[in-house]
Amino acid sequence: MSYHFARLMSRLICLLPWRLCLWFADVLAAIAWVFVPSRRKKLSRENIMRCLHVDAQRAEQISKAAALQYGQVLIEVLRFPQLRSTMKEHVEIEGLHYLTDYIQSSERQGKGAVIATCHSDNWELMGGAFAQCGISLVGVAKKQKSGGMDRFINEYRTLIGMHITYKTGVREMFQMLAEGWFIGLIMDQDTGRHDGVVVKFFDEPTNFMPGAASMSRFRGVPIFPAFMHRTEDRRHKLIVYPPIFVEKTKDKRGDLQRTTQELATMIERHIREYPEQWFWLHDRWKSMREEFEPEEIAQLKKDM
Repeated sequence: MSYHFARLMSRLICLLPWRLCLWFADVLAAIAWVFVPSRRKKLSRENIMRCLHVDAQRAEQISKAAALQYGQVLIEVLRFPQLRSTMKEHVEIEGLHYLTDYIQSSERQGKGAVIATCHSDNWELMGGAFAQCGISLVGVAKKQKSGGMDRFINEYRTLIGMHITYKTGVREMFQMLAEGWFIGLIMDQDTGRHDGVVVKFFDEPTNFMPGAASMSRFRGVPIFPAFMHRTEDRRHKLIVYPPIFVEKTKDKRGDLQRTTQELATMIERHIREYPEQWFWLHDRWKSMREEFEPEEIAQLKKDM
């Protein structure tokens, strides 16, 4: 049922003028904001106040703006059938030459690379923008609880040129790297203590996903940081940065932590520049709160 409803909504949205779609997105997001649990809103405000050192009023403004932008995210996903032919008008890419130069270089030797990003602006659209520019991109997805919605979103990701694998398909990702694919990783969400590395993020010890560094180190491929933000005309600018290479020493854990710290610092810099476009509602420090002892966190702060 959810799959067919989403397809119907997509057909309707594709028929509407873009300005009317934006109005509908704002109305939809404003209604959804009312139903966001108060504890989640409080968490978002507290994270913003602690990270950005702003007062409660400014934190409330940022929190609400960050949540309301997902109305446009939803509408843009529903418009994928139309956007695939107008992607270059919708998304401006700066630094694409870093990817194309690598593809054409002798150093590549048929291998792929990692594109590391975060939950800022419309990350679904980012994958489509790369794919429509000829980048063979693998999007790493989390399986949706609803089978119908999972089918729908993966069909639409494929529609605009991406190949999709689930987070559990690690073996497939490494194989596709060896075959020349670019693996897109969103690496700013919290992870369990066993799977993460602790780095400094907004002056706090934070558990971070080391997947980008791990893939790069194992396969000897570069990591291209890339972040997108929404512009004043409600289009998007996607910025690709020069490649990062993981140093390979006898200290594997140290290699992964150094590179992950570099990426975390870049993500933090992007969030500080566009705070209204990051996913503040996510409980980013949950694993630190629940899986680390206060004494451990105090020692980590001293070591940073």
